[in-house]
Parts: sequence; structure tokens; C-alpha cells
Amino acid sequence: MKSFDIISEISEIETIAVGNAIHDLTRLQKYYGRGRWRKMKGIALIRLSNGMVRKAELHWYEAHGIGKIEYKRKRYLD
Repeated sequence: MKSFDIISEISEIETIAVGNAIHDLTRLQKYYGRGRWRKMKGIALIRLSNGMVRKAELHWYEAHGIGKIEYKRKRYLD
């Protein structure tokens, strides 16, 4: 079961790392395929599994042709 659902647009999107600067690059390429991988961060409203809605900083990976994967909640902002 997912621990949260994203219920708003992600804003304040920034790139954290690209290519070899990503620590999990080998794993990402093994499971999802080769691509220009980027680790990203942004802010969005999320609904937790208990129904609460919170504003949180999210991190994820993305690559052209593969899309956004492995969203992680890093911290609450409210």
C-alpha cells in the first residue's frame, strides 16, 4: 500500500543531481532502463494513508521516455 497520494501540482521543482552524481544510477538503469536520469525535488499537497492532507517536500527520479518514478516524502512543510 502506498503511504501517500499526491493531490496537487508539484511546484518549486529543482534538479538535485544528474547522471553519475546520482548514487542509485546503476539500480535505476537495471530496473527501468538507460536514460538521462535526474533526481528532482519539489513541493506538493499529499494525502496520507490516514486521510490527513499535508504540504510536503518530495523527491523522485525521472528520465525522458521513462517518466517520474519512486516518489519519496522527505519532510513536512506545514
